[in-house]
Amino acid sequence: MTPLAQLPAGAWRGVAGVFTDIDDTLTTSGAITLDALRALSALEAAGLPVIAVTGRPVGWSEPFALGWPVRAIVAENGAVLLTRTGATEEKGLRPAAGGRNQLQKTYQQDAETRRRNFGRLQDAAARVLREVRGATLARDSAGRETDIAIDHSEFMRLSERRIGEVVRILREEGLHATVSSIHVNGWIGEHDKWQGACWAARELLGIDLPAEAARWVYVGDSTNDQKMFQHFPQSVGVANIERFVPQLEHLPRWVTAGERGAGFAEVAARLLADRSSA
Repeated sequence: MTPLAQLPAGAWRGVAGVFTDIDDTLTTSGAITLDALRALSALEAAGLPVIAVTGRPVGWSEPFALGWPVRAIVAENGAVLLTRTGATEEKGLRPAAGGRNQLQKTYQQDAETRRRNFGRLQDAAARVLREVRGATLARDSAGRETDIAIDHSEFMRLSERRIGEVVRILREEGLHATVSSIHVNGWIGEHDKWQGACWAARELLGIDLPAEAARWVYVGDSTNDQKMFQHFPQSVGVANIERFVPQLEHLPRWVTAGERGAGFAEVAARLLADRSSA
């Protein structure tokens, strides 16, 4: 990882927008920092769309999809796309009843598949709680529709060994499993953060993200951002990524001096500086 301060002047002049993680990238202890919120507003004002991609649940993400200046939030590791109706109308999608300030939810899996998977997910979670000492469901579990989450660093603490046990059990149960900065997430299906980002880019922007990834910046902080770091040539880790570096096969190209929201604000400031020099 190279310090972002060493990025050559003007290198991001052609950047079209930003994809970003949420927890410990925009937020601290589940709340967005003021500097990150101001950065989102400045990017929106400059015509640089931001799409957040998170392991957080639909229920937790809904108010932020409505209230933050972002184009969309992709929740539950790529499973659900949350957009304000005003954003979707531009693509010709029918808005939800009630006007432009409503939230539209689009799923990758149909209702029957989600119903069928739900039982398997709850069985897998129950096994984790039985077999891993100290394991607890994430407090946001009531808002989850397509995955499960075990808390390891938000309100409870699990050792690296026990985090590994959780991942092993979820995979033995046939789930995909990944570790964020706060949770171990498990789900059924071939979606993930990268695939979800590509889906959102097609639905909202009409672009082929794999072909245009070099024109987008991705900002993240943990092991569940690895695929994003792998696919985005202009990937950035906020400084608190140091905790996860030993576990990362794919590192971000750049790293900020600031942690969490301050690091995201650093990325935004650099983007805006290059845009203004065009």
